[in-house]
Amino acid sequence: MSALSRTQHTRKHVIETAGGVVASQHSQAAEAGAAVLRAGGDAVDAAVATSFVVGVLEPWMSGPAGGGAAIHWRADTGEAVAINFGMRSPKGLNINDYPLSGDGKAGDLFPWERVVEDRNVEGATAIAVPGTVDGLGQAHARWGRMPWAELLAPAVSHAREGMLVDWYAALLIASTARNLAKDPDAAAMFLDDGTWPKGSGWTAIPDNRLDQSRVAASLAHMAEAGPRSFYEGDLAQAMAQDVQDKGGCLAAEDLAGYSAWMGAARPVDYRDARFHVMPGLTAGPTFARVMEQLETADLSTPAATYVAYARALDQAYAERLGKMGDDGEVPEAPGCTTHFSVVDRDGNMVTHTQTLLSIFGSRVVSPSTGFLMNNGIMWFDPEQGRPNSLAPNKACLMNVCPVLGERGDTRFAFGASGGRKIVSAVSQLASFVVDGDMDVEQAFHTPRIDMSGGAQIIADETLPTEVISALSDEKPTQTTRRTVSPYAFACPAGVMRKDGANSGCTEIMSPWGDAISEDDL
Repeated sequence: MSALSRTQHTRKHVIETAGGVVASQHSQAAEAGAAVLRAGGDAVDAAVATSFVVGVLEPWMSGPAGGGAAIHWRADTGEAVAINFGMRSPKGLNINDYPLSGDGKAGDLFPWERVVEDRNVEGATAIAVPGTVDGLGQAHARWGRMPWAELLAPAVSHAREGMLVDWYAALLIASTARNLAKDPDAAAMFLDDGTWPKGSGWTAIPDNRLDQSRVAASLAHMAEAGPRSFYEGDLAQAMAQDVQDKGGCLAAEDLAGYSAWMGAARPVDYRDARFHVMPGLTAGPTFARVMEQLETADLSTPAATYVAYARALDQAYAERLGKMGDDGEVPEAPGCTTHFSVVDRDGNMVTHTQTLLSIFGSRVVSPSTGFLMNNGIMWFDPEQGRPNSLAPNKACLMNVCPVLGERGDTRFAFGASGGRKIVSAVSQLASFVVDGDMDVEQAFHTPRIDMSGGAQIIADETLPTEVISALSDEKPTQTTRRTVSPYAFACPAGVMRKDGANSGCTEIMSPWGDAISEDDL
């Protein structure tokens, strides 16, 4: 058992409204999206605004120099459209630059063999070709109602002011301060005197802000010149040169040649419901495999249900890590994380996950643009001869798992951040709704387990004793509490629409996350 208080309870209030709702890991990003909905924007417009604001205000999780995936539900046509804006390895990458060290497993997110100097995890050599901006740009071009420049304006404004370093931000910066200090530009942005984490003191009112003026200038340029200006022109040239100057191989040619993939989402039928998931090199197929096993499982009691979750997740993740990779059959598909979900008044929905991969990505800042760069190369297995082995010009195998669900008159858009823990969270939330007949508030407050390819089950210690006992009989089980830090479970965000009423919720332990309605503004 943990030493945390057993009498303290954390809940998030959920409202139902006819207005649009944005659920984001940062409340001010959700407010920016909700303001777009209030101004008459589509769910896609709100997604663009939310994405760029959260990239400014939660920069260690995502940003323009990252990647991800999204699924869009179009209420007028009944289409579920997937957009894969995952990262790719640069064309000039040389696998000989990533020799195995023989020092055991890497210590960040994946059980790959360790590479010399952690070149696939940190520094400019870990940077892959970003995809987020093109994914947003393609969605906006197809469905957007409001001008691109207006949608980026809130992010530009936040960047000019600079992100406020409150206690939570200071905690996250402190967790990676030693790594950030290795890059002069990252140190200048996130540390004081290039060494000490920015913060405001134990009892002081926060007044310390990041200098994001360079980010503001880059975003302002993109607002005026459009999304492809991130990939072509002066900004793209400068970003690629910055990476090369620091020892990476990202080239202007890589950026100019990048294009996100858009196509039909994969339908997954489950009991009396249907889910729409990402196809290809994402966690969508893994989610589908989990639900396939749950359909025939015994869910008659809480103990049986959670054991079924553990078994299905364990099997699906073993298959994922052993078989999935970029094998060249879909060469057109591109490839610490954040997720947001949107529903507008008309019932259009977006479930959108974007990431830099590790917390603070590569821990490298491009000085010309101000952007914190991804470490997408870590998504590849550095050992050769495997489906997901590192190679040049190859799509990354992502953990992202945005899901749209429909059951009767209920629709929902769920997703999460949390690396390998994402599938565990999203699949259980989906089951809570379908098998447990829960609304979004009940689902997000129900305890979960995590079973993401490891040797043991991680279980919320507030689960009933008989559930913990049954899990322990199945596999070694460690109990823990849902906390602000560290996150033992993924951090979901979701919206739901039922009988024309919209609602939303975020991870209850996230101090920043919130679901904001356009009526709240």
